[in-house]
Amino acid sequence: MGIDLELHSARPARGWRKSRATLLRSSYGHGDALADVLGSLRLLGVPGRLTAVDPYGDTVLNEQESAAALPEVEALRQHCADEWQRAAVDDLAVMLERCARTPGSHLWFQGD
Repeated sequence: MGIDLELHSARPARGWRKSRATLLRSSYGHGDALADVLGSLRLLGVPGRLTAVDPYGDTVLNEQESAAALPEVEALRQHCADEWQRAAVDDLAVMLERCARTPGSHLWFQGD
């Protein structure tokens, strides 16, 4: 199970080929570690937007939701078990920040 991230300039279209038209940035290297650390928050019952990310499906946050999720990153870092999870959370923070600063953008969490 893993979660890939894609930042899009607009809500991503259904279908891989169509969604490439709005792709700004992607992160495919931390999928399993990101899923593990986000899953740990859900198991602990920590409230927030990031615990709503579906590790088995797709979740899309707009720029306002990404901005609201940014403060949750520090709590997420505290639940990291290893360097791979920390790297995944650092990458997530960058993607959330870019989404929050880009009008009309969406951050797409692609679960397995």
